[in-house]
Amino acid sequence: MVNLNGQATQQDQIIAMMREMKHRGPNDEGFFIEGNTGLGFVRLSILDLSAAGHQPMFSRDERYVIIFNGEIYNYIELREELAGEYSFKSNTDTEVLLAGYLKWGEALQDRLNGMWALAIYDRREKSLFISRDRFGIKPLYYFLDSQQLIFASEFSSILKVLPHKPGANDQIIFDYLTFNRTNHTENTFFDGIKKLQHGHCMNVRNGQVAIRRWYDLTSRIGKPFTTTEDFRETLEAAIQIRMRSDVPVGACLSGGLDSATIVSLIQQMPQFKNVHSFSAVYGAGQQGDESDFINEFRDSLENMHFINPTAASLFNDLDAFVRALEEPVPSTSIYALFRVMELAKDTVTVLQNGQGADELLAGYDYFFGFFFKELLLSMRWMHLAKELKHYSAKHRSAFALKYLAFLLLPTALRLKGRVASKNFVNEDFSRRFDGDTRNVLADKLYGSTSLRDALVNHFEYKFEHMLIWGDHCSMWYSLELRFPFLDYRLVERALALPLEQVMNQGMTKYILREAMKGVIPEKIRTRRDKMGFSTPEAQWFREQPFRGMIEEILNSNRLRERGYIDPRKAGNLYQRHLKGEVDISRDIWKWIHLEKWFEKFID
Repeated sequence: MVNLNGQATQQDQIIAMMREMKHRGPNDEGFFIEGNTGLGFVRLSILDLSAAGHQPMFSRDERYVIIFNGEIYNYIELREELAGEYSFKSNTDTEVLLAGYLKWGEALQDRLNGMWALAIYDRREKSLFISRDRFGIKPLYYFLDSQQLIFASEFSSILKVLPHKPGANDQIIFDYLTFNRTNHTENTFFDGIKKLQHGHCMNVRNGQVAIRRWYDLTSRIGKPFTTTEDFRETLEAAIQIRMRSDVPVGACLSGGLDSATIVSLIQQMPQFKNVHSFSAVYGAGQQGDESDFINEFRDSLENMHFINPTAASLFNDLDAFVRALEEPVPSTSIYALFRVMELAKDTVTVLQNGQGADELLAGYDYFFGFFFKELLLSMRWMHLAKELKHYSAKHRSAFALKYLAFLLLPTALRLKGRVASKNFVNEDFSRRFDGDTRNVLADKLYGSTSLRDALVNHFEYKFEHMLIWGDHCSMWYSLELRFPFLDYRLVERALALPLEQVMNQGMTKYILREAMKGVIPEKIRTRRDKMGFSTPEAQWFREQPFRGMIEEILNSNRLRERGYIDPRKAGNLYQRHLKGEVDISRDIWKWIHLEKWFEKFID
């Protein structure tokens, strides 16, 4: 907290903020108060578990004070580079950050391979520097007015000391209900509370706050991988550097290509052969069950752990889940991750996760729409015809063609089309937003004219929500998630790949599949469907206890008075869902989570 009016920061407020997020750091805690500035920290010990890793941490000359959430994976290499100029007292990456800031200042950010939200206070200049990592793995939220800046890793800490209760941000709710998207701008569900955007930093000096972008992905795209061996070696290096830890490291295993790749490559590293894996399963034949693919590792993995999320467990966990996520999410698939984190918490402290490969290498089916759009607009019609034939043979679906038609629409019609497809949204509410052609989702995310632009725009406007959900689920259980596919050395070269190394013969993530020949089970390597952690939510919402909850929400005065959802249209859709005529489970979940969020945080 920084009081921009010069008034002294109160210790009890900093401590109250720390208490709200103690689950993020159960091992240690500390605070620093000086004049108008207060810093508080709760520590999850990963590197150098001794008291030497205590935060807030002071530089050798005690001029600078740092609080830092995340991991700097290349801290050993940076420490060696700084060893001649700085006398280290600990084996932490935190102290490396301090030493690096002394030498390079804000240019330090470009040297870091990792994930972070950090703040460094200069006691001499009375200034504060705040930074967030390239892709937004670690969250940083803030409230700013003429009197004060309040920032934290979670909303709840800010809400604890905010001088007034915020309302809801209607634009974000519209995008959530209409596009199934969150975290695509600096705005949040809480009106007046923003997030520092990924790849941005903030300077606070003389009562003034300035924000700038320090990392622009578009300008950093480098030379593409020329061989699958080069790609695989870079991925292996990204995984290996993320195994650095003084606590046990495990891996998520969903049964998909990405997590299977990480687990298999870890197994090939002699020092990590007995890795623990953690999976969510539902029983053979159940929607979302990946057991058939996960069982491909039965012979090679000794330490496999499983958990079975159910409708009953979600119902019982609903309050904790809403509190942990802090903002509504558009799918119960995140609940599967939430339960996997609960499963892992007593065995490991760090987990490797495959998130990022889909955004990097066009893993979602709808990327075929962007692919076909690029081929069409660039008049590569023979190539387009060949790929359409492969897609039809392997997927037996018209989804990509429907998506192509959507992507070819003007921005205004894309926006109108999405609104029309979500007719349960209250018309008066929609009318406030459905004519805004500046909508970042309709314009930027779905307006990409090439596959590469689509991938870059996903990093800019879509991907961050997955990372923030991962952070909130893992840190709720005092765990740390790491993402090898987001090593910037991999990202900046993979996004330069030619089309045929990304999409080829009706298959996504082509270079990854080629690189993993003979490494992962062939049944997983050649999978055509895309699931990841998911749940049988369609059936869950046809049964008790959810049926009673949903009907109670749809019939409530609260829902009608909020003005976001038309209860009659939503009720008719739900009746069709109950009969099995449609599957609108994601929309149903959005109604539930939005209502529970209002009850918890706004009402």
